[in-house]
Amino acid sequence: MADDDVPGGETPGGAMPDPFAAMPFLGDMMKALSGQGPLNWEAARQFAQLGATGGEAEPNVDPLLRPAYADLARIAALHVGDLIGVDNEVPEIELMTRGQWAHRTLEDYRPLFTDLASSLGGAGVPIGSEITAGDPLAQMLSGLNQMMAPAMLGMTVGSMVGTMAQRVFGIHDLPIPRPRPTLLLIPRTIEEFAGQWQIDTNEMRLWVLAHEMAGSAVMSAPHLRTRLTELIQAHVGAFRPDPNALTERLGGLDITDGDPMAAMQQAFSDPGLLLGAVLSDEQRSLAPTLDAAVAAVVGVTDWVVDAIAARLIGGGALSIAEAVRRRRLEATQEEVFVEQLLGVRVGADQVARGKTFAQGVVDRVGESGISLLLNTPEAMPTANEIEAPGLWVARITGE
Repeated sequence: MADDDVPGGETPGGAMPDPFAAMPFLGDMMKALSGQGPLNWEAARQFAQLGATGGEAEPNVDPLLRPAYADLARIAALHVGDLIGVDNEVPEIELMTRGQWAHRTLEDYRPLFTDLASSLGGAGVPIGSEITAGDPLAQMLSGLNQMMAPAMLGMTVGSMVGTMAQRVFGIHDLPIPRPRPTLLLIPRTIEEFAGQWQIDTNEMRLWVLAHEMAGSAVMSAPHLRTRLTELIQAHVGAFRPDPNALTERLGGLDITDGDPMAAMQQAFSDPGLLLGAVLSDEQRSLAPTLDAAVAAVVGVTDWVVDAIAARLIGGGALSIAEAVRRRRLEATQEEVFVEQLLGVRVGADQVARGKTFAQGVVDRVGESGISLLLNTPEAMPTANEIEAPGLWVARITGE
């Protein structure tokens, strides 16, 4: 029998064979998925909605809540503007269900997720490469990886956004700039959190609005917004996918001990591994700078919130701050993906670093130091300055 008649043999002209020739159903799947692009957006939308709603219908937001939030928003905006020394206009506020929030967030971050998918696009090893040549199993796994990567990334991104929709109050829980200044709030989550922690509902609403207004003021500073965006994009674009990761993981499975199906399930439970999302040296060297930028944004935002909440809420502000701090300690798997895939590490330690930096600036130059951060070009703290605010003050003020 000629080589070209044997499954796995070379085709005429020396080209490598199609490893799916003996499994036509897999070939059909590859053809069906070949036009989906680097990220399957339909999978992302479906998993975002499923994660946000649990597959259940959501009631619309009570229209009577809109004027209540609008009145409190004006109070919060006035105090934030007074503290940071700017005329802080009230941004447009939209009250949303969790499903609506997930849909808008997916659309707002679509360019970023597309860049991520493109960066990870080399995760599958081209069939016929030196790595897969002569190894039919490696060729098959490479083809499967190329076929499934866009769908898997869509499921990962969608699940991440959907789970976030179950936990966040607005848009500034995650310090990633959005293309529009509109604030998106989820009243259901705000009020459920208040009930869980026995917090007065209006005080909780006011705290959240102060947080969102403070976050909006920080993110509206062009130099901070631009620098943070650049750093996140640099992280996302610096993935150097490991073409051997999947094969090595599967090759190392011990299917003779225990439950082989459980072993397979565990191997496939890490989307980062399956997508080849292995941190590069470039990302490791960028991490301290990106960490410092994130710490500055979330820490200064929280410092402003604490100052405003003490004025508006009094002693109740401490209870809310402690409840939110405890929630931050409960990182979900999807929040781990935010760190792993986007490089944005948000947790109690990051907030503490940022708040310590903000307090250090205020201790040295007063509350006007916050205005310096928001209004001075090149004011984003470096990795050294976030730990030593005196260095930042000296650089910015020249003293």
